[in-house]
Amino acid sequence: MVLTLGCYLLSCGVIFFTDRFALPKRERKKNRSPYGRSRDIIDILARLPVIALVFAGFFAISWRPLYAAAGTMSFFIIFTGISRAKFKFIREPLVFSDIALVADVFKYKTIFYATSLNVMFWIVAFLYVFGVSGLYMYFEPSVLPQSEKLLWIVLMIFGASAPWGSLFYGPVNRPIATLVQRLTKKVNVKMNTVRFGTFGSVVYHFIIWLGVKREKIVAELSERLRAVVHDLIGHEETPLIVVWQSESFIDMRHFGVDSIKLPTIDRLRKQAVQWGRLSNVFEGGYTLRTEFAVLSGLVPDDIHVDASYPYLRAAHYADVVWPGKLKRAGWHTHFIHPYDRTFFLRHKAMPLLGFDKLTMLDAFDHQPDQDGLYVSDAALTSRVLAEVQKLPEDESGFIFVASMANHGPWEPGRVGTLTKPVDIYLAILQQSDAALKQLIDGLNKQDRPVWLVFYGDHAPLLKSFADPFPDPRTDYFIVPLAKARPSQHMQKQAQDEHPWNLLRALLQHANLQKETLQ
Repeated sequence: MVLTLGCYLLSCGVIFFTDRFALPKRERKKNRSPYGRSRDIIDILARLPVIALVFAGFFAISWRPLYAAAGTMSFFIIFTGISRAKFKFIREPLVFSDIALVADVFKYKTIFYATSLNVMFWIVAFLYVFGVSGLYMYFEPSVLPQSEKLLWIVLMIFGASAPWGSLFYGPVNRPIATLVQRLTKKVNVKMNTVRFGTFGSVVYHFIIWLGVKREKIVAELSERLRAVVHDLIGHEETPLIVVWQSESFIDMRHFGVDSIKLPTIDRLRKQAVQWGRLSNVFEGGYTLRTEFAVLSGLVPDDIHVDASYPYLRAAHYADVVWPGKLKRAGWHTHFIHPYDRTFFLRHKAMPLLGFDKLTMLDAFDHQPDQDGLYVSDAALTSRVLAEVQKLPEDESGFIFVASMANHGPWEPGRVGTLTKPVDIYLAILQQSDAALKQLIDGLNKQDRPVWLVFYGDHAPLLKSFADPFPDPRTDYFIVPLAKARPSQHMQKQAQDEHPWNLLRALLQHANLQKETLQ
């Protein structure tokens, strides 16, 4: 008993020491707890039950205190190491929703820049986990009582696993979630990583995510978002809205790169009724966060802990997001994305959010060995224009397009003989600009009012150019095309915007939205 307690306390000491390395020193100072010294003591105590449960799990499978200590320390240190690697890459520590992406990391290693997770990685990991475990099992004596062995084993396994399982039981989870929310106060990933360590922060945010009452959140949002969309159409002719989310697009001329030519972007700037720089929901990654902000019109803080991975609970926001409103108003809604339909759970989330039709990678004749890593914007444009042609003349349409062509990694072989990441990225941007011209020319031929929203979802992870980007804001344009083009147009001044305001701004410019008070 004394040895077991000592091993647990040793685990706590090592974990408290190593947790600090989840974030650089500068970030730790910026994200210190603002709640005072007494709260620091409470934060330390709040880590103990999480460590105890992990320790109990390792002890339950071994009945060896030293092994339980080693396993617990390794477990927490691995989480801390992953968090630090993630922060170094995209400046965010590990969050609970990243656990839901574990399978995707291994399935889509290129898009997550995880190609190092190869056979050698698995050999080393296997040897460490099972090799070290085997050594402990062989050399360390078990402390399992000799009498009633089976009973003690069952009791220990139940004691180690029951608390985790109870978190999924509403009557237990809800009061615990309330308590945890009082403890954390804010869902601030960086601050809570400093306060509770990486795994502690992950666990507490997960408890909040399980226990938060989304019905209350949605009711409050519905009360605030009074836009009535059954009066949406303000034209005799049925309009078409095309939203083009350009993966990792940013006009590099903002940063003094004058060698790149983007004539179509310059054309959009002249024709737009609104254009400028777009703030980031997240810099350098997590496209779904910007995507959901645009589609929903919701500020990330509006959706609380769901903001890190909104598609996990997409059904709760079906009544307040724009595609659902448009669908209920009689519009045809279509989501087009030339990537695997299961990625970010879009195959489940998009129908829930109001899209009638999904066109994903399986609808494209794409051979990576011949056609390149991702479907090109030229091929995507051709498909979008083909879908536009299928839209009945008497039906309004909303088509959301999420491109892939600009996504990294920008490695040799993607564009001719180019080898430098910046040169490859610039060349792909120019290819995308040419495809954008094809899109605009095709949309201009439509015999209806057409509105195009074009924007970059986030700055590229182009570390050889800048890390971080001196200004991570991307570019956006709201442009009237075809019959929506005015007879006279004065070029507008640049205007900063947030992604959650894009569609509202579009509908106002197009005179398609009527605000009413109920």
